[in-house]
Amino acid sequence: MPTCEFMCHNGDIVAYRDARIHAFSAVVKYGLGVFEGLRAYWNAQQQQLYVFRLAEHLERLRFGMKVLRCDRIFEAAFLEDCLMRTLQANAIRENAHIRMIAYIDGDDELTVTGPVGLSIGVVKRPSAGTLHSGVRVAVSSWQRIADNAMPPRVKCTANYVNNRAAEITARLDGHDGVLMLGSDGKLSEAAGACVFLVRRGELVTPDASSDILESITRDTVIQTARAVHGLVVHERRVDRSELLAADEAFWCGSGQEVVPIVAVDRIAVGNGQPGPITRRIQEHYFRLVRGEIEDHPEWRTPVWPAA
Repeated sequence: MPTCEFMCHNGDIVAYRDARIHAFSAVVKYGLGVFEGLRAYWNAQQQQLYVFRLAEHLERLRFGMKVLRCDRIFEAAFLEDCLMRTLQANAIRENAHIRMIAYIDGDDELTVTGPVGLSIGVVKRPSAGTLHSGVRVAVSSWQRIADNAMPPRVKCTANYVNNRAAEITARLDGHDGVLMLGSDGKLSEAAGACVFLVRRGELVTPDASSDILESITRDTVIQTARAVHGLVVHERRVDRSELLAADEAFWCGSGQEVVPIVAVDRIAVGNGQPGPITRRIQEHYFRLVRGEIEDHPEWRTPVWPAA
């Protein structure tokens, strides 16, 4: 697994090997942490690295800390400063994935609320090959966690045991990934990505009450689909069988980016190839995040001083 040379640990830039927590920390024992995975994109022409939708990621992290009842919620300015110093310390001048976790570091009982720690790392990470070929997925027998049990809109480390169970099973069965259903039997999301269908030229995606993470990439796709591509977007409950009725499908997330889904349960989606609407959305997304078009400059935070 790739690592970085330096990390930010509790506000200090330290060597990767020195970013440590205790084995009895509450985040180890109980999964009491919230995290964000962000992407930074290198624009070679501008010689600039852009962090995509940084403000929204920091807002979601702070919301998670609130729900976790952390006794300290880091200010957004502090989090941004720590993240920028991490990128600069590692001299990142290529596409990268940023990992940020705020966690409860106490070694007391389950209800401990502090002290609160922060660790930020970055790995150089090119886009996956599945962006072009698409993925073949299964619908999991593992049910998606529900909002009244472990709220999926909180990006909590403990929640991902649910994703992991579904993803491992699907991969062992020969699939590239997995889709999960909620307690109502309706489509929820993938293990770490939101799902879109294309039906009769319109986009359909599970709504925010379908036990999904309120994905920042999902919001990006919805906004640009409407404003740039002129597409109708429906946010609603989605039946499992609609996956097979779809003309196209894709999933999206900061880490996954925008990936076509070409088969579900070994049945082709549409003609079994990435579809034209998916390709349009995908192409525009990458031009947007790299700063190759001027739309939404507020979504791109530059890392390096202007030349």
